[in-house]
Amino acid sequence: MPPVVSRSWQSAATRAAAAAAADSTASASSSTAHPVVAKVVLSLDPLSNDESTSPQFKMELVQNEIANTPKSYSLNMFKDFVPMCVFSESNQGRFSLEGKMEHKFDMEPHSENFMQYGKLCRERTNKAMLKTRQTQVLTGNVNGMHMTPLPGMVSVNLTGGKDKKKALPTKPSDTKRTRRDRRELENIMFKLFERQPNWALKQLVVETDQPEQFVKEILNDLCVYNKRGPNQGTHELKPEYKKSSEEMDTGS
Repeated sequence: MPPVVSRSWQSAATRAAAAAAADSTASASSSTAHPVVAKVVLSLDPLSNDESTSPQFKMELVQNEIANTPKSYSLNMFKDFVPMCVFSESNQGRFSLEGKMEHKFDMEPHSENFMQYGKLCRERTNKAMLKTRQTQVLTGNVNGMHMTPLPGMVSVNLTGGKDKKKALPTKPSDTKRTRRDRRELENIMFKLFERQPNWALKQLVVETDQPEQFVKEILNDLCVYNKRGPNQGTHELKPEYKKSSEEMDTGS
C-alpha cells in the first residue's frame, strides 16, 4: 500500500488507543480500540455471463487528514503469488494459525484522484529538493593554528620564510552518497527537467546529490542522450515523458 495510507491508518489506531485508555468503561473501550479506517466497495454485474469479467474493488479512506492525499484507491487483485499463512502469538508465547492468504491486492490511487495525487507528488518533490543548512559552533583555538587541514588545502608559511606554496592535487570527495528511493529520485528528475530541458550527467549528480551510477540508471529509463547538435553531451526526456509532464502541468 502507499505510505500515505499506512500513516493514515497508524494515526487512526493511535488516536483510538488513546481514547480507549482514557475511557474506563469496557463497552466504550472495545468500540474505540478497533476504529473503522476505510471501507471497501465491491462492484460487479450480476447479470453478466462473461466469466472473464472480474469484480472491481475500490477502497475509500474514512478520514483524510493530510492535504492532497487521495481518498479513493483501486485494489488490483492477483492470485498468482507465493502462498502465505497468518499466525498470531498469545501473551503466553503460544502460536495459532489464523488463516491462509488466497488473494493479493496492489493498491494505487483511483482515477478520480489523479489530480490530487499529482499535487502530492510535486509537493513531495519540492520538499525533497530543499537542502537543510546546519550551523556548527567551533570551540577551542579560534586562531586556527592547530586545526587539521582539510584534503586539498595548501600549507602556507606566514612567518616570512622562503617556503613556497605547493599546489596539492585535488581528490574526489570520499563521502558516499546515500541512495534515495527510486520513485522519489524519478520525481526529482522530472522537476529538474521542468526547470530546463537539457542536463549533463555531472550537473544532475550535483543537483540530486546521488551516486553517479544510480543517476545513469534513471537516465537510461527516462531520457535520450544527444550525441550531436547544439545540445551535444546532454540528456533530455523521452517524448512520452515530455507529454505526460506537460499534461500534468496543464491539469494543475
